[in-house]
Amino acid sequence: TYGGKAVVLARFVPIVRTALPFVAGAASMSYVAFATYNVLGGVLWVALCVGAGYLFGNIPFVKAHFSWVALGIIALSLLPIGLEYVRQARSPSR
Repeated sequence: TYGGKAVVLARFVPIVRTALPFVAGAASMSYVAFATYNVLGGVLWVALCVGAGYLFGNIPFVKAHFSWVALGIIALSLLPIGLEYVRQARSPSR
């Protein structure tokens, strides 16, 4: 089940998004499973981006400090990978 989670989360991380289809293919993920998780990730990504743009686009602070907001968005997009790395590092070895 890590494969599906990886495909969905890869949508939010630019470098991973580029490499993941090759990894999924090498791992023998079925096309139907990959396409399903990929579409789900795409829908979530679009919904998040459109919703965030709608909610935050007219806030004066955001307009005045957009470069800092953009850096914050990048940091948030890397957060799931960091949390998963920490979680895996803390789990007992197999």
